[in-house]
This record gives sequence, C-alpha cells and structure tokens, in this order.
Amino acid sequence: MSSIRIANAPCSWGILEFDSGARVASPSQVLDEIASTGYAGTELGDFGFFPPHAEPLRQELAARRLAMVGAFVPVPLSDPNAHAAGEALATKTADLIRSVSGGTVPKIVLSDDTAAVRERTQKAGRITSAGGLSSDRWRTFAAGAERIARAVRDTTGLQTVFKHHCATYVETPEEIDELMQRTSPELLGLCLDTGHATYGGASALDLLQRYRNRVWHVHFKDCSPDVAACARREGWDYMTAVRRGLFCELGRGSVDFAALVAELRRTGYDGWIVVEQDVLPSMGTPAESAARNRRFLESLGI
Repeated sequence: MSSIRIANAPCSWGILEFDSGARVASPSQVLDEIASTGYAGTELGDFGFFPPHAEPLRQELAARRLAMVGAFVPVPLSDPNAHAAGEALATKTADLIRSVSGGTVPKIVLSDDTAAVRERTQKAGRITSAGGLSSDRWRTFAAGAERIARAVRDTTGLQTVFKHHCATYVETPEEIDELMQRTSPELLGLCLDTGHATYGGASALDLLQRYRNRVWHVHFKDCSPDVAACARREGWDYMTAVRRGLFCELGRGSVDFAALVAELRRTGYDGWIVVEQDVLPSMGTPAESAARNRRFLESLGI
C-alpha cells in the first residue's frame, strides 16, 4: 500500500496568486468539489480566500474531512526591501495552516513573485541565461529565501519548500540548480512542480533524482507539448499560454507521471502530491477535470 496522499489546490479552480479581475468560484464550492472528486487535502491558496482565522477554517476542513497540506507564498525575493514583508506573510500563513493541520504537517511553499517582472512573464518557457539574475542579486535572493525559511521554522516548526515557477526568476533547470547550491539543504527544501519543470526546460524526473533528499513536497501538473511548442513559436507570454491550455489534464501532456510515481515509491516518499491544473478564472470545468485527474492517478496506483 502506498503512503503517498493526494490533494488538490484552489489554483485548479482559477484562484491564482495574481488578480485577473474575473469571477472565481466561492471558497465553499472549491472545498466541496475538492472533497467530492476524491481528494484528501487542499492547499490554502491566496491568503484570505479561505477563512483567514483558525477556527472557521478548521470547521470548513473538518466538515469535508480534508487536510490542510500547504500554502503558496510568493515573495519578490530579488528585492531586499521585500524580505521583511515576505517573512511576515510567510510566518502568518504558517501559523494559520499549522493551527488547522490536525495530524498533517503542512509545508510553506515559497516562490518568487509570479508574473511580477515583465520580461520574465513575456519570455516564460524560452528563458536564456541573459535574462537571469546577476551574482549579487542571486545572493540577495538566496538570503531572502533562507531568512523566510528560518523564520517559519523558528516560529512555527514547519518546513519551507521552494517552488520553481515559470514567469519568475527561478524557472530553468540552471536557475533551480543555482538556488539549491546557494541555500542550506537543512533549511530549504524543494517543491517539485512537474509542469513548471517541463515548460521551463527541465526533466521533472531528472530534478527528482538529483534533489530527492530536498523534495519534501510535490505538485503534479501536466504540460501540453502542442501548446508549449506554439507558445514558443508565436512568442506568447505566460498568461496567454495558460489561457490556451498549457497546463492540461494529467496524462494528456508530456510529463511521465508513471516514472515519477515509481521513483517516489522507490525512494520512500511519504508526503503529499498536490494536483495543480492551473487555469485562469472561468476557464473550463474544474470539478470535471479534478475528477478525471484523480482517476488518472488511481490508474497509477495512488
């Protein structure tokens, strides 16, 4: 029997870390549909989307028998002036998810601020070394990530994992390597995101094998090779690629999930896999996609 547990996240319903202005599903609808489509947990989503206080959030989760498994915290880490506010948000978020976690030990999923830099947003999926951080800015970035991870650990006891993400300064395999080399493996783990790895030019399996000791949390996301190729050919920005279906349902893209599951099992991974099918608000039919994604994972034995 596998000890891997499966969750979903509000981003699969169009609740994203940037404001599109479009109408999104209600918190109760998202939780109802995560539970009814066969998932055992959820991530927090944007702070304030779900109840921001422990007792009402605990009640909402308990009513649906859902675990709180993590929370995404985007911070513009290359800006030293943003580190204090990032630390405050991360520790506030960590305190909330810890207090409603029950028997689960959730993770803070730290990331660079998504789609905050125009050039990186425009060129997501085709980033070159010329568009990366200088050595000084890398030092600032890594110091900020460690500062936040240390504060989360010291104030709440929770671990922080870093999520590589397209349309940020940590997208390509070289950038992931750079951050991992510049940060403490005892302090900062890695959230392996299979879809962002693929669109960013990496092999998700290679990343898992290279950094298995630091992979403390996993996001399963697929990537359409046809949409990715068209986005690169036509020069689409990140939002356009997502709107055109870049992150398709699991099993319909180019990610080898069977190999990833086999490697996670082989190496004794006993944490959460969080399904993320990033969509913009009002795109598609999230509950139907969530159900199909869950059935796909069941076909892999998890």
